[in-house]
Amino acid sequence: MTTPHVLVVGIDGVRLDLLPLVHTPHLDGLTDAGFLAPVHIDEATPTMSGPCWATIVTGVGVAKHGVWGNRLDGNRLDVFPDFTTRLAAEHNRRTFVAGGWAPLFLAQQGGPLFTAPSRLAYVAPRADTPSAWEECDEAVTAEAARVLGSGEDVDACFVYLGSPDETAHFLGCGPEYREAVEAADRRLGQLLTALRERPDASAEAWTVIVVTDHGHRDEGGHGGRSTPERTAWIATSGPGITPADTPESLRHADVAAHTYAALGITPDPHWTLDGRPFPSLAPQTV
Repeated sequence: MTTPHVLVVGIDGVRLDLLPLVHTPHLDGLTDAGFLAPVHIDEATPTMSGPCWATIVTGVGVAKHGVWGNRLDGNRLDVFPDFTTRLAAEHNRRTFVAGGWAPLFLAQQGGPLFTAPSRLAYVAPRADTPSAWEECDEAVTAEAARVLGSGEDVDACFVYLGSPDETAHFLGCGPEYREAVEAADRRLGQLLTALRERPDASAEAWTVIVVTDHGHRDEGGHGGRSTPERTAWIATSGPGITPADTPESLRHADVAAHTYAALGITPDPHWTLDGRPFPSLAPQTV
């Protein structure tokens, strides 16, 4: 009997249409074992990091969580908390989050989005530049890999990597951006290696979800309704997930819903999640 665990890796601002043009062996391996599906951001949701990450980790849309921009002021995260907080508070599960974008993790700009995980690792970038964000993501990955590889008791994790988004903002979606996506894939590989090297790895069953929040215009930037901006994606592998399950599309809110399902938790009806588990764990209808 294996115990279920979930790792969600959020990589900010990775365009779906450019993935075939970059070298991402770790994401490709994940996809080959499971699937990758597009996410079409709905008309109500601004194509900005704040609203999209809030939907991803709460499992509800903007009308419920109340995050409409990259400032999180006026949110309703006390009513619709992120999955790491809810799992820790209501189900006594050990949760861990790591990353470097302040409003996700700190009481800044209306944050934090992650209000009360069991454990937090925040790494501040030394500057708002592509190179500084590469250093930040490297440090975040090293700490997350250390925690995961140590065998520390952790049921659900969220690791945030921001360099691709920052690079696109400064330099557009050219060669430097593609290099940043490839670097994020190498960091994904470090996290997957840490899972394989856990002392009790043979007794654990990990669901891994990789998700991006939005895309970018060619020149860099987002917030509009163009197809590159409003097209995101989710890739996953884990127990019961096979390429045969590949859906035509998913919703951002499905990430939190699947996290609960993968851990064997049936959400209380009062949670009013907008997402559903991925096809392999979705409730069957007749």
